[in-house]
Amino acid sequence: MALNKPFLCPRSCGLSQMKVGKEGRRSEGRFFVAMDIGSAVGPCNELSLISSLEHHDGVPRRKDGKILKWHASAPFCQVRSSEAFLSEDLRLKLVNRDGSSKHVNQKLIVAVDVDEVLGSFLSALNKFIADRYSSNHSVAEYFVYEFFKIWKCSRAEADIRVHEFFKTSYFKSGIFPIPGARHTLRNLSTFCNLSVVTSRQNAIKDHTLEWIEEHYPGLFQEIHFGNHFALDGVSRPKSEICRSLGAHVLIDDNPKYALECAEIGIRVLLFDYDNSYPWCKSCSSTSHPLVTKVHNWQEVELQLLSWVPR
Repeated sequence: MALNKPFLCPRSCGLSQMKVGKEGRRSEGRFFVAMDIGSAVGPCNELSLISSLEHHDGVPRRKDGKILKWHASAPFCQVRSSEAFLSEDLRLKLVNRDGSSKHVNQKLIVAVDVDEVLGSFLSALNKFIADRYSSNHSVAEYFVYEFFKIWKCSRAEADIRVHEFFKTSYFKSGIFPIPGARHTLRNLSTFCNLSVVTSRQNAIKDHTLEWIEEHYPGLFQEIHFGNHFALDGVSRPKSEICRSLGAHVLIDDNPKYALECAEIGIRVLLFDYDNSYPWCKSCSSTSHPLVTKVHNWQEVELQLLSWVPR
């Protein structure tokens, strides 16, 4: 084990690089692996990896001469849903409040939608439509995520209005993160590989990347655009993108995409924040055995923890 290399990938796992102090061929060190796992009673974001080391011919050994086995410990704290530890075999171990635990043999690959899952797109768009077109609607009226049916116009006209919205401050500075998303995603990064899979258009790719980096820095390994409802360019189904990622789970608010992915064997968490998304009430999607309804990011975390491979 080379101690001058990262213990685990900081970008994908939220861990920091190990640090070691050396004195010739012998060294003793205390290693800290920073993990943002969250706490219900205060900060507890540091997992410490501790051992006394001796180096003989580059091999870390204990003082009794045996090859070193690592162990991990953490300061006492109460974590909201789980604590993460590194066990002696260097696998991630999740310990729940009730004392039960499981080793993570394989990280879950999780695809995450943007609009209404990471950010409140619709409320910003709806305000723009009211101000620009004097077309007043409450979010409760959006029984389907096909805007032309709500605005009583053609699909082509609705697409044009949305692209006008993209050029305004309503879009550029008016979309705010969904409560709890950033904190939970930081927790999830310890046992999930996270990627964005959005239906957003290529026309707003640059701004979307900037927005994600501002509000969710370093949390996503890949970001994919479906280019749906675009004025030009080729679109890709979410199911195709998720399959190419090898995704185990999709987190999305759209029942159409939920069913599409569930039908090819991908688990879906249908995100209905605070039970306030009328377009999420489709019985056809929620009746599928691979679709599970969740109402906040805390529920997302608990559900994903239950699916972690042992």
